[in-house]
Amino acid sequence: MESSRSRSVFVNIGLRELNGFRVRKRPFFPDSELTCRELAGVAVEHDGIRTPPLAVSFCKTSRNSRFFAVSDEDGHVSLFNSSKKFDSSATHQENTENARFRDWIAHYNAVFDISWIKGDSCLLTASGDQTIKLWDVEENKCTGVLIGHTGTVKSMCPHPTNSDLLVSGSRDGCFALWDLRCKSSSYKEELCINSTDMVKGAHLSPLSKRIRRRKAASSSITSVLYLKDEITIATAGAPDSALKFWDTRKLKVPIAQASPQSDPTNTKENRSHGIVSLSQDSSGTLLTASCKDNRIYLYNTRQLDKGPVQSFSGCRIDSFFVRTMISPDGEYILSGSSDGNAYIWQVNKPHVDPTLLKGHDFEVTAVDWSPSEIGKVATASDDFTVRLWNIENNRCSDANSSASPSRVKRRVTALSNSEAKEILEMNREAESPQKHSPLSSSSSDDYINNQSMPIIGTPESQKKKTSLSSSLSLSSSLSLSSPSSEEGEDVICERTPETTFNSPSSVLNPPSSVKRRTIRDYFLVSP
Repeated sequence: MESSRSRSVFVNIGLRELNGFRVRKRPFFPDSELTCRELAGVAVEHDGIRTPPLAVSFCKTSRNSRFFAVSDEDGHVSLFNSSKKFDSSATHQENTENARFRDWIAHYNAVFDISWIKGDSCLLTASGDQTIKLWDVEENKCTGVLIGHTGTVKSMCPHPTNSDLLVSGSRDGCFALWDLRCKSSSYKEELCINSTDMVKGAHLSPLSKRIRRRKAASSSITSVLYLKDEITIATAGAPDSALKFWDTRKLKVPIAQASPQSDPTNTKENRSHGIVSLSQDSSGTLLTASCKDNRIYLYNTRQLDKGPVQSFSGCRIDSFFVRTMISPDGEYILSGSSDGNAYIWQVNKPHVDPTLLKGHDFEVTAVDWSPSEIGKVATASDDFTVRLWNIENNRCSDANSSASPSRVKRRVTALSNSEAKEILEMNREAESPQKHSPLSSSSSDDYINNQSMPIIGTPESQKKKTSLSSSLSLSSSLSLSSPSSEEGEDVICERTPETTFNSPSSVLNPPSSVKRRTIRDYFLVSP
């Protein structure tokens, strides 16, 4: 009975390996009824002078998820700790003194976008001075200046896996690719980095054809994204509602284009509306585009030819400073609004009225989701404040009010092959204390060989493994008994290809000389 049960388990595993196994994504909130509670509000001011914030971004790693950065119109960047205890009777200025732990002048112009990279150790700032700066947060020092744009840099996005690569979009109508490892020159004790590639006129205005060539200029690029496939870039512009997708290996022409299908009976929508911001979920499947027609369009990157799959309305987007962010799990959409509120929609219920976050006095511009703390969001407004919110469920908040944070289930994200290999190498380095020793590698090999491994395999494979171990021990005893052989030859025991294939360890760590097999080759799958 036990063998039949074990075989059925392996059969199911084999079927999942061969036919695929879809796991339903867990939403941020289990039910549809949401309540929004303001945790605290901090004032964006320097030496008593208030300034409107333009961008807000939480740290990306789970260990630093309580920290967030804010950039403003005066060129300052401030770092806050959201885990501080805020008094309900405290003013926004008092909360700033309590939570802000670092503040510096990043540019002598407005900073429109910020982005954390390299495990939250570095911060990128895009400014109206036509440059992007790379900052070492620990040392509070600028380590590089990206030059090449001739207009305000409005948006940027780092590569999903390689933090040395990024894309930026500017009001000069160009988007550029950068490699932070390519430092070309120095200026005023700062390393200058030139772009590796640049596309001009990516989103031309329809009126540009009527303008004389000397005055013809490409229209502004408002938002850029580096998609999760690591080779595709999405760009959006101010003149129209078209989304363009580019292959970084061949940037001459876009490989795809998508736009909302306007209603032909509505004459008010005949003119084009510019796109304000783009965002994508953690899987890269869903993409949002907030448009000046006061709608947010949801695209499936695998079905771009079908246009937007959903649209969401209710907010007001009167300026190009109002931004939209989809939640990391792709279940909710958070957007600012020109009416002084923030809005949250459920992706699977686009026709349900959105949940409002009320509290700001003027236009809500930048918004962001905390990647690790479920339900925590930040909103920035022209009322010179950034506010933290906690999104809870009505039904579960009362029942689980006494539940500790440790009982909250966190989402599990599958790692890519490259990430899994890196973690595996790091674990091996941590488990072998003599790896960096100047001695020979035999000590580390003995340490690894002495580690106990779980016994996996059929009885026949165990017999082969036992016989192989006995032969190895016999060979080692022979070599130790006669260390000074006249012929000077060592006894070497090598595995045959058949033994290598049949060994259980080859499933987890196959030899480089042996072709890797799938799980189907190790377990029989009944048709």
